[in-house]
Amino acid sequence: MNIFAKFKETVSSVLPVMILVILLGLTIAPMSFSVMTRFVLGGILVIFGLTIFLLGVDIGILPVGERSGAALTAKRNLPLLLGAAFLIGFIVTVAEPDVQVLADQVMGIAPNVSKWGLILMIAAGVGFFVSLGILRTVLSIPLNILLTVSYIFVFILAFFTPAAFQGIAFDSGGATTGPMTVPFIMALGVGVAAVRSKKDKNGKIQSSGDDSFGLTGIASIGPVLAVIIYGIILSNSNSTGTEAVVEEENEIVKGIFVFLKLLPSILKEVSFALAPLVAMSALFQIFLLKMPPMQVVRMVRGFVMSFFGLILFLAGAQGGFMPAGQALGEVLGKASQSGSLWTALLILTGIVFGAIVVCAEPAVWVLTDQVESISGGTIKRRVMLTALSAGVAISIGISMCRVLFGFSLWYILIPGYFLALLLSFLCPKLFTGIAFDSGGVASGPMTSTFILSFTLGASEASGGNPAVDAFGVIALVAMTPLIAIQILGIIFKIKSKRSSEGQND
Repeated sequence: MNIFAKFKETVSSVLPVMILVILLGLTIAPMSFSVMTRFVLGGILVIFGLTIFLLGVDIGILPVGERSGAALTAKRNLPLLLGAAFLIGFIVTVAEPDVQVLADQVMGIAPNVSKWGLILMIAAGVGFFVSLGILRTVLSIPLNILLTVSYIFVFILAFFTPAAFQGIAFDSGGATTGPMTVPFIMALGVGVAAVRSKKDKNGKIQSSGDDSFGLTGIASIGPVLAVIIYGIILSNSNSTGTEAVVEEENEIVKGIFVFLKLLPSILKEVSFALAPLVAMSALFQIFLLKMPPMQVVRMVRGFVMSFFGLILFLAGAQGGFMPAGQALGEVLGKASQSGSLWTALLILTGIVFGAIVVCAEPAVWVLTDQVESISGGTIKRRVMLTALSAGVAISIGISMCRVLFGFSLWYILIPGYFLALLLSFLCPKLFTGIAFDSGGVASGPMTSTFILSFTLGASEASGGNPAVDAFGVIALVAMTPLIAIQILGIIFKIKSKRSSEGQND
């Protein structure tokens, strides 16, 4: 796909968010001129950054992941494959910008938590479950069985962790699957499934398609379990903190110069994010892939584009989208105390944001591209995006209700995951894998920055406890697509059956 097509896609995704925020900021939820200016400039950076990043992913990151997965599987060395899978999962998670952001936010409500202790626990959890997901593909273990057993274990342990860590734990599962982690893990899974399909004596292509998805969904369980265990350890050592700390905007960094001030930290963050992937890709090229020079040049070009694209994207998100999200949440949260009309408006605003923000997630475009490609065009991108938008809209609406009424996250997560796991036994295997991958990719950097900031602002302004009420929004965003996409799969299955019966008649 050329740069103009990518640019058109990005504009159509980000522009609705910008228009809605500007309309609200100029009418019922007035924001300062400084915040509005930063938001508009941030939106422009997000559009250009996302366009360049996605092109870089297509050129450099996905081919490396696919070739690595295929080459490692072709070695017929299971310990090597599982060890490499753990290493890949660990490295890309430590380097994931969303994980860094989440760790900083966690330290805001629990200052005694070690940032790097949390990050390394999350990375280990992802690495372990990536290996487990690869083992599932190799041994042909049904995805729904593995997911059911894993989530039962997660929910049992979750009751023993402090309340302040419960929302954070499930949020970490969504935040981990960001713009760097998702493309590599998904491509690794596709590569492994592709080689495994060649070993099938019957030569069934459908087997490869069924196993190509689900690895991201499995990997998302790892950080949830890791943070739950981390919370239990800290609670036993009495070193947790639960006070909510809301960041105040520094007057010095107001206005358009905030982007310049953010640049050094973002440059360091992105360099740290890409360096391990570059090093790992170089090692794979030398000892495993041995691609011809032209393909290596193409790979390098893709990494360079991803580097600059991610810098622009994060600068726009952190410098413009996050402050605007928090300011808007504070205005509407404070107004919600004035009457039921404002309460309904806050919930409705969350629903609308959920419907359109998910389309601006970088990883969503990566996922829908691969789904359309592997399904041979049977599963259209537009249908996928519609189902994702509907699911995320509902989740943000529920999150706003939690902010306002303070009910427990368990009232939603337990029945939600029970329904999602039940549907996994009824819908086609391919859709189950796609659904659990969608849960991870829907909760990417746009959700971690704009939506979480909006929720934190609303919670603080409405007199709630952000440590308990606001955290959990990413978890709900990650959960609802599991249900929406699997319902889509059941509908697809029914239509295919009717079509087949019609042809036989």
